[in-house]
Amino acid sequence: MASNTATRQSAAKSASSRSSNASSRSNGRRKHTHNEGIIPLLARAVREVEASAQRGKATPANRTKFHVIALLMREERARIKTDETVSDSERAETLKRLDGVAAILAKTAARDTSLITLLEPTAPITEATRQLKRKMLVQAGFDLPEEEKVAPEPVKAYVPPELAERQVEPAGIEVRMLANPFLAPNLAPPKQPTPVVRLANWELLGPLLKAFEQGGAGSACMELPEPPVPDRLAPAGRELMDHQARFLASVEEGHRSFLLADEPGLGKTAQSVIAASVAGAYPLLVVVPNVVKMNWAREVERWTPQRRVTVIHGDGRDIDAFADVFVVNYEILDRHLSWISRFGFKGMVVDEAHMIKNVQSQRSRNVLALAESIRERTPGVSPLLIALTGTPLINDIDDFRAIWRFLGWTDAEKPGPELMAKLESNGWTPADAAFYPEARQSVVDMGIVRRRKIDVAADLPAKRVVDLPVELDDEFGRSIRDAEAQLARKLLDRFTAVKNGKLGDKLSDDAIVRMVCSQELEESHASADGLNVFTMVRQIGQAKASLAADYAAQLARSVGKVVFFAKHIDVMDRAEAQLAEAGLTTVSIRGDQTATFRQEQIDAFNKDPKVSVAVCSLTAAGVGVNLQASSNVVLAELSWTDAEQTQAIDRVHRIGQDEPVTAWRIVAAQTIDAKIAELIDGKAGLAARALDGAEAKRDDEDSVQLLALIGVLQRAIASA
Repeated sequence: MASNTATRQSAAKSASSRSSNASSRSNGRRKHTHNEGIIPLLARAVREVEASAQRGKATPANRTKFHVIALLMREERARIKTDETVSDSERAETLKRLDGVAAILAKTAARDTSLITLLEPTAPITEATRQLKRKMLVQAGFDLPEEEKVAPEPVKAYVPPELAERQVEPAGIEVRMLANPFLAPNLAPPKQPTPVVRLANWELLGPLLKAFEQGGAGSACMELPEPPVPDRLAPAGRELMDHQARFLASVEEGHRSFLLADEPGLGKTAQSVIAASVAGAYPLLVVVPNVVKMNWAREVERWTPQRRVTVIHGDGRDIDAFADVFVVNYEILDRHLSWISRFGFKGMVVDEAHMIKNVQSQRSRNVLALAESIRERTPGVSPLLIALTGTPLINDIDDFRAIWRFLGWTDAEKPGPELMAKLESNGWTPADAAFYPEARQSVVDMGIVRRRKIDVAADLPAKRVVDLPVELDDEFGRSIRDAEAQLARKLLDRFTAVKNGKLGDKLSDDAIVRMVCSQELEESHASADGLNVFTMVRQIGQAKASLAADYAAQLARSVGKVVFFAKHIDVMDRAEAQLAEAGLTTVSIRGDQTATFRQEQIDAFNKDPKVSVAVCSLTAAGVGVNLQASSNVVLAELSWTDAEQTQAIDRVHRIGQDEPVTAWRIVAAQTIDAKIAELIDGKAGLAARALDGAEAKRDDEDSVQLLALIGVLQRAIASA
């Protein structure tokens, strides 16, 4: 009974709302003849869009305006045809004026064909479109329904209802929170907000984006202090580069929110790790793509060895609840929203922050909700918030919106208090041309840091290899670890048989290990089938292919052209297919190509700006190929020799190269792949020692394959 009563009350309220809205629109209609209401507003707006299209391709802001005009025109046409309170003459006059708006839209779309899709009723409606539509309705004198006045994506709901059943809470989390249930009091006097007078009635997010879209105002990098001398920010035995130390000096001075947009290879991860230490922002939450999750853990241990780090996998069963740094990947974040939002994090880093650019996506909503929870749980204190990306803009200027919201610089509809105070103090409004360069600088000063390789070339070595450890935690990865365990048992059985046989008393354990592994290697060379070190490494390469291609795509979007090296054709095929799905154009350099075709591929990579990635065979493209249009190399599979790896990197690091070269070596953590990488590095000094006249170690005479097998067997013996 009570339910029926509530239903009737709700229906009556809805009817009343519709009646009020209809009355409001009726009032707006009667203003048409007096140059007021929705149609004159549409007429002015469509002329602005038409003028923009005549000057060239429509900007993102004018695309949004075009879409809103089409939506409002369609709604007004449908309403005027069915409204019985409108006279026939008024209906005819209104439809005639709407036809004029439609004609200008069609003419504009014919000039800029990318606008045609926005005329379709099924065209997706973005948040920017919703906001502009609401604004134009208000300007036309309409009262918005209550549901349109509410922000469409509140970040207060940290766990959306649809994700509630998926929430997990790893063991130990509650104990950690109970161990420190109180927040330190903030005794600082509250800041008095700057009165907003000049900009009170202005929509400002659009003009702020336009300020960046115009360009021509120099590098988007806030002024950074000089680095401390001597550097006391890095741990003992490690040294920061000048540009890294300057960023950390800003953190030391109290700055707490950054869009760190340095190009890849400039040490953004290390800067963020040490920034947490400088700011005392522990516990720290780090949200990253899966491909770099293990690398983050390694960087935390390297740059802040006094801090504990834990990596969250799956449901978090192996989590260290008392760690200082918690690393989680985007793909599993939705399972951990509940406990993370109330854990008491004092800082948050989002790596590859362009991945949250779509504020409608669940991934973006998760990150924004957690950032809001951190701000709310640290009242009076600014938490450390860092967005890392070499590519903050992927499609258009609107990609800034989600990053700015994560950092607290803006909310869904307007600048935050600090940014608003800066804009107000500038003394301009969006009607003034001087507003835009001043507004751009105001946003930059909020914490945008952008340095390019070429800007800090003096800090960087001419060539370096950076390992990127990845965890193969899927079914493929488990099968590889099972195969490695099977190989270890096979070698251990042989070792035990020799040890217990006639030779056991005559040979040392080391000699038996070497003999068993040498025999295994000879058999592996004789047969390419079955379980051996060569087939295992090939399987690892296949398992890494997707992760390596994903990282190459991220690099291509960040810094331009990338050279991707692999040993096996199937790995190259998979990489090319994945890069094509990502919308990137590739060329291929393989061993079965004619000399003419190969040169065409090389020329296309070096000269065609549309070509992003060269997918190359490690052996076929390792010599006699010039690919210096890129300064970034991805080594998806490891070579068996340092010389082969060096030859590949030197396709990029050669005469004509203007930038320092970085080779990103994808290494499968906790597999034989990691041992092979270590052995290759150990071999790197052989040529130098020989050329310098120094005596080389006897171990250098052994192949990497043999040494890798010896490592597998020694670990099996130690754990037996």
